[in-house]
Amino acid sequence: MNKLLLVEDDESLALGIEFSLRDEGYEVSRAATIEASKSLFNSEPFDLLILDINLPDGSGYDLCKYIREKSNVPIIFLTALDDEVNVILGLEIGGDDYITKPFRVRELLSRVKALLRRSSNSTMSPSNKLISEEIEVDLGTAIVKKRDLPVTLTAQEYKLLLIFMNNPKILMKREKILRELTEDSEVFFDENTLSVYIKRVREKIEDNPREPKYIVTLRGLGYKWDKEVT
Repeated sequence: MNKLLLVEDDESLALGIEFSLRDEGYEVSRAATIEASKSLFNSEPFDLLILDINLPDGSGYDLCKYIREKSNVPIIFLTALDDEVNVILGLEIGGDDYITKPFRVRELLSRVKALLRRSSNSTMSPSNKLISEEIEVDLGTAIVKKRDLPVTLTAQEYKLLLIFMNNPKILMKREKILRELTEDSEVFFDENTLSVYIKRVREKIEDNPREPKYIVTLRGLGYKWDKEVT
């Protein structure tokens, strides 16, 4: 049974979400503040977090940053702030997905299911490795290293890295990358979201993200992993 942490200070909304998640078979812990969330997070393992952004004692963005220092657990933001700047900020600091209020419960359940599936798949690959110059990916353990030092990736970032490394020296159009990244027509990602994920992966694997040597942009065409992979 997957264990979820729901962080939402609107009690009526939180109770409704909790009921729906439990009805789907998930185990749910609930918190209404950042401090309570940290206490729960540090005391037990979770498979996915659902975070409201506006909380009584601070921002869900700050809680996301705190969690990312410790874990790559998938994170979905709940937000009434649906403008592009806030969405991109949430993704850049480590969020995996977002859903704007008001939303349909079935949509949230679909996002949860898809993220849990991708997170599970990322750690169930055969036991072999992909190596491309200084980048090494152990598919059996989902451990990524650069110059033998570990690189911390979220489930979505890891999935994106594999998409590129499994297609070296091949032009990949944005539409194809998005299809492979989502694997689920019910999960929505736009091109801005993809750009954020590529930016995040570059920041973690490139020596100079502004002049990437692994994930290169072919303007007007798409992207390419520009190194050989063995």
